[in-house]
Amino acid sequence: MEIHRFGAFEVADGALRTAPDPRGLGLLVYSREKFWNCQLKIVYRSEKPKSNAGVYVRIDDGILTAKQPTPAERNKDGSLTDQGRKAMEEASEKHLGPWYAVHHGYEVQICDSADPAHRTGAVYSLTQAAAMPEKPAGSWRTMVITLRGTTIDVDIDGKRVSSLDTASPDLPPRKIWHEPERKPKRPEVGYVGLQTHDPGDIVEFKEVSVRPLKEAAR
Repeated sequence: MEIHRFGAFEVADGALRTAPDPRGLGLLVYSREKFWNCQLKIVYRSEKPKSNAGVYVRIDDGILTAKQPTPAERNKDGSLTDQGRKAMEEASEKHLGPWYAVHHGYEVQICDSADPAHRTGAVYSLTQAAAMPEKPAGSWRTMVITLRGTTIDVDIDGKRVSSLDTASPDLPPRKIWHEPERKPKRPEVGYVGLQTHDPGDIVEFKEVSVRPLKEAAR
């Protein structure tokens, strides 16, 4: 396991819990193995609808040597200062630290309160996620991410909420600096990781497991 600045994870009651850092994003990368065609099962729960985190798939080798970003400054209320926002944007532009995974992998988003292109189950800004099955706030949910060839399918609590063909020529255009660049080619065999976001964005992960697809045996 490798943690890339700045956030961390804590173990609490048998689960991994995000411990965001005001200085910037964090990313826990499982660096022992890269994964090809498979299904990832993630059992998680969000403290609040706006709690922001993510599951990254198919990150390329560069994440292991990515240079670290400059810490972002914040105001007393937790908002970014002008200099802090500039540091964040620079980290994204230069693919530093966790931002490397943004542009050289795919993020399956966790954030219930966002719009369809940025909410739970969306491949961040590349697909629009359908509404999840209803559950009481704070309930455990099961996300299954299926990687097959150039396709990424996302199911939550048994419902297909999004699907992406990464080879499609009709991907939606990038609209803002914190969305992934479309140009870098992501591998079909890559690392997985868990993201921490802003202070107060608490998400717990009770299970993260992987099984190969039978038809993908090689």
